[in-house]
Amino acid sequence: MIRSFLLVTLSACALSSASITGAAETAAPKSAPVTSDIPDKFVIPELNADYEKRVEMIPMRDGTRLYTVIVVPKGAKNAPIVLTRTPYNARSRANRKDSPSMLSTLPLSDEIFVKDGYIRVYQDIRGKYGSEGDYIVNRPPVGPLNPTKVDHTTDAWDTIDWLVNKKNLPQSNGRVGMIGSSYEGFTVVMALLNPHPALKVAAPESPMIDGWMGDDWFHHGAFRLANIAWIGGQTGYKGEGKVPSTGGYDDYDNFRTGSANDWAKKVGYDQLPFWQKMLKHVAYDEFWQQQALDKLVAANPSNVPTLWEQGLWDQEDMYGAIMSWEALKAKGKMGNNFLVMGPWRHSQINREGRSLGPFQWDGDTAAQFREEMVLPFFNQYLKDGPPAKLPAAAIYNTGENHWDRFTTWPLACESGCQTPLTPIYVGPEGRLGFGKPAPGKTSYISDPAKPVPHLSRPVNFGDGRWGDWLVSDQRHVDGRPDVLTFQTDVLTEPVRVSGAPMANIFAQITGSDVDFIVKLIDVYPAEVATDPKMGGYQLAISQDIFRGRYRDSFSNPTAIPSGVPQAYKFRLPTVNHVFQPGHRIMVQIQSSQFPLYDRNPQTFVPNIFLAKPEDYKKQEVTILQGGSTASSVLLPLVPVDQSAVMARQ
Repeated sequence: MIRSFLLVTLSACALSSASITGAAETAAPKSAPVTSDIPDKFVIPELNADYEKRVEMIPMRDGTRLYTVIVVPKGAKNAPIVLTRTPYNARSRANRKDSPSMLSTLPLSDEIFVKDGYIRVYQDIRGKYGSEGDYIVNRPPVGPLNPTKVDHTTDAWDTIDWLVNKKNLPQSNGRVGMIGSSYEGFTVVMALLNPHPALKVAAPESPMIDGWMGDDWFHHGAFRLANIAWIGGQTGYKGEGKVPSTGGYDDYDNFRTGSANDWAKKVGYDQLPFWQKMLKHVAYDEFWQQQALDKLVAANPSNVPTLWEQGLWDQEDMYGAIMSWEALKAKGKMGNNFLVMGPWRHSQINREGRSLGPFQWDGDTAAQFREEMVLPFFNQYLKDGPPAKLPAAAIYNTGENHWDRFTTWPLACESGCQTPLTPIYVGPEGRLGFGKPAPGKTSYISDPAKPVPHLSRPVNFGDGRWGDWLVSDQRHVDGRPDVLTFQTDVLTEPVRVSGAPMANIFAQITGSDVDFIVKLIDVYPAEVATDPKMGGYQLAISQDIFRGRYRDSFSNPTAIPSGVPQAYKFRLPTVNHVFQPGHRIMVQIQSSQFPLYDRNPQTFVPNIFLAKPEDYKKQEVTILQGGSTASSVLLPLVPVDQSAVMARQ
């Protein structure tokens, strides 16, 4: 009975399955043709944007056309223009994000202009990205180094002339301001050499002014390896391109295998015209001198109101803005030139400025700069706004953590100031003080095979520490036998320095060349109750390098006579700092800072880029103390209370 039931059931299932299969075969449609999921045309509906963006190829006087992005607020009438000329892709600079909101589309630093109804313009400089023409790094002004009839001065003029033509931009009021940081700051300064009448205000921020003396490429003759990859990425391609690999993870090892040119040849830099220029012009010859913009703006001062900005810890362009401002001050052009120096890294004014490394500031200092200084300044001259009430110099006080607004600056200097510089002397057993010590000396061995690192190893230029390395804790080298450390007793009262310190080193060496790095350091108390991890922190408030071969002449280097005392005097970056009670003042002296700067072989060769392995030799360096060869740092020492020279808010 059970077996019969199973047979009937299985038979029924088989019949049912056959019926389903047959029905499926009967109902199967004919195969459809295979088509692409990519349509012939895909159009994104335009969003209801509050701005209009257009691209123009603006013609220059030689017929070259420059790619220009113009962003205009919807409904704008009689609006001022802010122009930035860039080698860093105008299209992307004007497009932080695809958005119908102009505020979201443009960079953070443009928010002040967007909210105030400005027209914003970005332009690719000639030869880069969308622009026609030949690209020359920091194209020199028309003259001996530039036999053409065009430069950044003429290009800015022609661009502004086009922008203020009502036929081209009817929404404008015919007034233009220029702003930009780093290379973009350089193009602002170039425009000031012969400004268009419609250029009413300018803000060069951390501008590239003198690439040999103290900005991107050299500092007092020492080559900056940290910026070397930029050359490949910037000059190897018209647009974006691959930056050559430095090698393994530790750039300390990558660059220690030879000279800078050895590395450059390995990665193909011998194909790059700009590298060949660097190789040919290793000293401060006419190539560098004739394009030093601080000298050029002083020789051709404009009447355009200008706000010069400089970061106190700018790791790339520490030199240009302050030197240009000082040069104009010496020419009596203080009425329309203003200086701002904040607690920032390179170009941090375009970002948030609440902190740098472990240091927290009094609010967003970068936003304060943009909102309380830049915008009122631009509004005054571009919109007939109220006076901006900028002081001659607004310098952040990095020891008391607030802005100082001065009617005069610097407060102390080597010459031309009411207060001269005050030496603080290095002495025996690591002592540092304002009293000159008895004659003596302290020595160390500088070995190019084991250079002093500028950061704790491993050092990788892409590890995120480049932006704030200048505020890094200097204890990572304190105690090395090739780093001399001198410090005061614990301070019992505050000490204020406001201006540019000067290194004044007397030394003798056993070789024929050497570098000196001098650091002025604020040493924190061993215990900091509010932030225990800051206990004992060594904050360098000012530091720089000097290549010894240039001690007598930057343009004509000479070998250092072995065993003969020599003087090395050079300027350190500007400070406005109060050393607090309980802290110490420290000075460190060393002869390498690698791989930030290339290694000095310490054997004099005509061109360090071409040094051979056998030229790199360890040498003894002796720092002299006391007497007529008393090594010191000349401090811009002033009374703590400076209310007499403070500008009213």
